[in-house]
Amino acid sequence: MRAEIEKIEQMMEAADYVTDPAIATSVHLAMTLKKPLLIEGHAGVGKTEVAKVMARMLHTNLIRLQCYEGLDAAQALYEWNYPKQLLHIKLEESTTHTLSEKEATIFSEPFLIRRPLLQAISQDGKPPVLLIDEVDRADEEFEAFLLEVLSEFQVTIPEIGTVKATHPPYVILTSNRVRELSDALRETLTKAVTDAKTEFVAAKGIKAA
Repeated sequence: MRAEIEKIEQMMEAADYVTDPAIATSVHLAMTLKKPLLIEGHAGVGKTEVAKVMARMLHTNLIRLQCYEGLDAAQALYEWNYPKQLLHIKLEESTTHTLSEKEATIFSEPFLIRRPLLQAISQDGKPPVLLIDEVDRADEEFEAFLLEVLSEFQVTIPEIGTVKATHPPYVILTSNRVRELSDALRETLTKAVTDAKTEFVAAKGIKAA
């Protein structure tokens, strides 16, 4: 076994997770190639635990995006804090600021609510681990949007400008195979399959036979 793979196994075990060469190799490739890692398998085999373990062993934070039918870009990326904007507009009624000045203020960073994708892209310091959980439950339209974000690790907010990751996050996607993912998305990913032969259980110190 290559020393790099053994090191990953040791790091995962130090983070209270017993792995196997297949999973350790997939994690190593994802980290080395800076490519998102897709983990497919049945529910309950511990797919999400790999992301949690990666965050612990890299001493960084975990950001989770839970996918579901109807999830759209706004819910995954960002939205504006409308109550805060309305309150600010009310407070600005007696000021002499122009309309354009007022608009520029309420569509600025202090009024922006960062959702998981934007949080992961804009984080300073150590790159986080971004877990995109059950990506197969999201619609194909969202999958296309996700492909664009993962390809460039940047997004454009019309009122603010382009936000580009200084340190792209480590990305793990999980799938229960509810539907087939597009070939375009698969081509951007490193893949680890947790089928009957490589199935693992994410309990501390326990691995499936």
